[in-house]
Amino acid sequence: MLDDINVLKQRDPSNALAVAAEQWKQVEFAAEVVDGDHDERAITKVVVAGMGGSALAALLAKAWLDQTLTVPFEVVREYELPAYVDASTLVIASSYSGNTEETVGVLADAQQKGAQVAVLAAGGKLVDAAEQQAIARVVVPAGLQPRMAVLFNLKALVTLLAHFSVVDRSLVDELTQYGKWLQAESAQWLPEVSTDKNEAKQWALLATGKTGVFYGGRITGPVAYKWKISWNENAKNVSAWNVYPETNHNEFIGWSSHPVDKPFAVFDLKSSFEHSRILKRFEISDRLLSGLRPKAVPIELRGDTVLAQMLWGSILADFVSIYLAVLNGVDPTPVELIEKFKKELVQ
Repeated sequence: MLDDINVLKQRDPSNALAVAAEQWKQVEFAAEVVDGDHDERAITKVVVAGMGGSALAALLAKAWLDQTLTVPFEVVREYELPAYVDASTLVIASSYSGNTEETVGVLADAQQKGAQVAVLAAGGKLVDAAEQQAIARVVVPAGLQPRMAVLFNLKALVTLLAHFSVVDRSLVDELTQYGKWLQAESAQWLPEVSTDKNEAKQWALLATGKTGVFYGGRITGPVAYKWKISWNENAKNVSAWNVYPETNHNEFIGWSSHPVDKPFAVFDLKSSFEHSRILKRFEISDRLLSGLRPKAVPIELRGDTVLAQMLWGSILADFVSIYLAVLNGVDPTPVELIEKFKKELVQ
């Protein structure tokens, strides 16, 4: 089925596969800070407020920059900010639509607390407010589902961090340089590549009819979360994710009461840059759980840096989950139930 182009067109009418295939272009996006003048205050804390794919970009940035950031960096997925936010805190309100109610509320909260604020959005209420109040902002291209615009958000976020001197400008350039490499890597997952040569199709077939469970480490945890999001929104499947070492302290034992033929598809997302003890935990966990859960599918993220591997794994997540959507007989693009929920929430 996955090698039948006509079937793919029928079951993917909005051509989500083409969107996935062009995600490499997002890292080449020339993000520009508008109304960027600020008072040069010292930033001692960073908070990024966002939900879903907007939060994911911040989680990726946090994991990528964790060993270089010299200030605390927190991702807030709530209606309110922590009490510690003050004038020395940079608060970035990130929402692809610009209308996410939690994030819109946090922007107002940050302003009341006297924080340095910035906006990252494609439009909506956040951009309107930023234009009216001359708030520093990066406006990203509109027209995508937020989960498919994660790399736009990542590029814009790092640009804002550099603008406020939280990170060096060279990190923006580092992101940009991976565009053509990601294009070449994505080519191996395109619809025209047959299943016997296409790992994205192979992994989708392994997961058909099963609940996806994704494991990562400190570096690959956000990538595992990206796979979980893509499974939910593209394939319309329930899924779960967790990270080592935490999973060994609780979830690990949970597998012991499940029959091995339970309908789960388990994926281990691994990075060669991960701490050696994390990699050992993957190996021991898989060995001790043999016969207690389905055998984990190891996915070794490719790339010559932590960033490259994160980008590679994030794009792959969309390809695999879109192929899974085709197998599930669902359109991968619309998220009608989420939109219905949002409408009822405002009534």
